[in-house]
Amino acid sequence: MLFRARVCIGRFCAIAAGVRFLLPGANHADRGPSTFPFGIFGSPWDSTIDLVLSAPSRGDTVVGNDVWLGYEALVLPGVKIGHGAVIAAASVVASDVAPYTVVAGNPARIVRRRFDDDDVDRLLRAAWWDWPAATITTHARAIMAGTPAELEQIARQIGRPTD
Repeated sequence: MLFRARVCIGRFCAIAAGVRFLLPGANHADRGPSTFPFGIFGSPWDSTIDLVLSAPSRGDTVVGNDVWLGYEALVLPGVKIGHGAVIAAASVVASDVAPYTVVAGNPARIVRRRFDDDDVDRLLRAAWWDWPAATITTHARAIMAGTPAELEQIARQIGRPTD
């Protein structure tokens, strides 16, 4: 395998129709005047394939848990999308997205934060997506419509670390 970067998607993600992830194999060398991949035609131009293969990788593309990726969103290589983020429809995600942040546009820009810093910390510590399935089932209403403080309290009750 020439390009070893992966797409890693967390639990409980909502991925709409048409969402696409680009991987480094879609990159073109940009060290000189032309970005054309001559090496794809084989001999004698295969002597240029090293220029494409030596392009720097941004690493794995990582989508956290409980992320909503809207209709026809495009995620570029090496992007990290934090837990609880929302990617608006048709957005082009070219840079990392912080947890519990809503982004939209091309390139995707912050529209708003879903929670303040203290509540984001509570939610990340509670990490409801790692709870046992029975606990998630019991507390689905709180997960969907409760507060970060409620989820933190449930996490304490089930013995999850919250500090």
